[in-house]
Parts: sequence; C-alpha cells; structure tokens
Amino acid sequence: MTRFEGRRAVVTGAASGMGAAIARRLKAEGADVLGVDQAPADLTLDVAAPDAAAHIVAAAVKALGGIDILIPAAGIVSTAPTADMTDDVWDRTMNVNLGAIFRLSRAAIPYLKESAAGRIVTIGSIMSSFGDAEFAAYAASKHGVLGLTKVLASELGPAGITVNCIQPGAIETGMTSPIFDAAPEARRFWEQRAALGRIGTADEIASVALFLCSEEASFVSGHGIVVDGGAMQHS
Repeated sequence: MTRFEGRRAVVTGAASGMGAAIARRLKAEGADVLGVDQAPADLTLDVAAPDAAAHIVAAAVKALGGIDILIPAAGIVSTAPTADMTDDVWDRTMNVNLGAIFRLSRAAIPYLKESAAGRIVTIGSIMSSFGDAEFAAYAASKHGVLGLTKVLASELGPAGITVNCIQPGAIETGMTSPIFDAAPEARRFWEQRAALGRIGTADEIASVALFLCSEEASFVSGHGIVVDGGAMQHS
C-alpha cells in the first residue's frame, strides 16, 4: 500500500514502542518520516529540551521539505503516591508528556497549514479520562493531552487540519513490559479487564494512527479514540 506516498511525517518516540510501530508503518505505506527519540533515530534529542521543537521542525523542513503529519508519541510514566511524589518527577512527566506536544505542535502549525491534508495525532491514555492511584503526574499530563488536542482541533479546523488523540489501554511496549514483568498481577488485571482478554500491541495502536492520518478519516477531528480492547466499558 502507498496511501501516504508524498506525505511528510514527524514521529517522536520513534525508537521503540508505539512510536516505532507508527513510524515503521508510515514508511511502509510510502511516507517520508523523520523519527525523533533520545535513543538512535533519524534525530536524537530530548523532546522536553526548551529548543527541541525548533530543532525538530527545522530538521523536518530541511530533510522532508515540510510537514503533513505530526505524531508526538514520546512519553514517560512514573508512579508514586501523590504525598510522596517529588517536584522533579511531576515536572519531568508534565514536560515530556504534555509540554513537548504543545511546543512541537506550535512550531509545526505554520507548515501544517501549508499541507493539503495536515494531521496531528497525539498519544494520550485511557487515563486521559480517569485517574488511578499513584499516577498523579501521568494522569494529569494525559488529561492535558486530550484537552490540548480538542483546542488544536478547534483552532486548526478552518485550515483543514484534523487533530485527534489516541487513548491506549494496556499495551505491550518497551516501557510497559518491565512493569508487567515485575508485577504479573498487573498484567493479569488488565488482561481480565479487557473484553478481548489480552494486552494490546504497538501495531494495533499504529493501525489507528494510520487511519487518523488517512483520507478515510478526513472528517474525524477533535476526538479521543479509546483503543483498549473493551477495558473501559467496565468503568
């Protein structure tokens, strides 16, 4: 398939997990992709650095000639009771998970407006809609991602740009596997909670991301798309 032939995409968190799956699938379907990550990728840097957004957009314009698709997939998770959470953990989580998306979207907007089919797909979480104990920073950041997504959709819609948020449930990635391995009861909990009876895969998130970037989703904007195997229907 080449449904993204000629499209230029920027994907952060592209060295592993959902970001890697999305970048790989976009490339396989014809897109020119600039991958960004702290680990080796097309562009290696910390997305939370103050000047990261400017560097990423400049690199994309130089390498690709512009931006049609922006998928800021980089994210981190940390857990602690709120009473014990440090300012450093809070600030780092908010900066990576939310601040970096805000700054990168802001920097990319002028180039997305030049695109014939601009797309932004953010990565939230099922915790974009609820909060679980010991996830204060993570849940707050993901609530913010969903709110920012809706604002961007309202602002950029007149330019023909769609903006949506994927809200994954429990997904097997390089970040979550150690958590599940260390706490098998957590794996069993999410397997049993999901109507489909299993943990999701990064490729399943990528499939939704590619749909939202495609012409088939040209009238879908401003939404949080829950991809959780039916887990949240029991909330």
